[in-house]
Amino acid sequence: MKNKKAMYALSYGLFVLTTREGETDNGCIINTGMQVTTTPNRILFAVNKGNYTHDLLLKSNRFTLSVISEEADFSLFQRFGFQSGRETDKFAGFADVVRGENEVLRPTKGINAWLNGWVVSATDLGTHTLFLADVVDADVISDAPSATYAYYQSNIKPKPEAPKEKSEKKRWVCKVCGYIYEGDTLPEDYICPICKHPAEDFEEMK
Repeated sequence: MKNKKAMYALSYGLFVLTTREGETDNGCIINTGMQVTTTPNRILFAVNKGNYTHDLLLKSNRFTLSVISEEADFSLFQRFGFQSGRETDKFAGFADVVRGENEVLRPTKGINAWLNGWVVSATDLGTHTLFLADVVDADVISDAPSATYAYYQSNIKPKPEAPKEKSEKKRWVCKVCGYIYEGDTLPEDYICPICKHPAEDFEEMK
């Protein structure tokens, strides 16, 4: 193993789980991973059954867990997401990627550590499957802290735009040409700049 410190990155955080079956690579983001023994280096992680990555992993048993750092861009989450379908190639046009010794693709940016391994057993938990796996290779990429789900929500995920305040001004529409006048009041001597009709031909918009 290149760097046993990579195992410590599994203490908490978010991970990109990638796997390969035949000629197909896929991946998704998971948030459950922990080390259970050191001799051998063995870990546990859970994957939602709704993920296509889950199905591929059951067939191939080989995987890479890439630990997401606080330096990650939202684009990483957009690409992999917390769900993966068979219709989308998560690696199409993705330059920041490398194929490891286990032939599984993994992202290289926004990652502070990675672990390669093989599944030892899989336990059905209903909506999820709990995988027990041996780690055969690992390395630390950067000293950046691992990103937790709370950190992702607060600092990486874009904040929704605040709803625009509705104009307090009233609006009147010209019944002849449709021109809209906006203001606190419609002047009695107002003339439509389009059709030249007077204020009496305007009605207030609700």
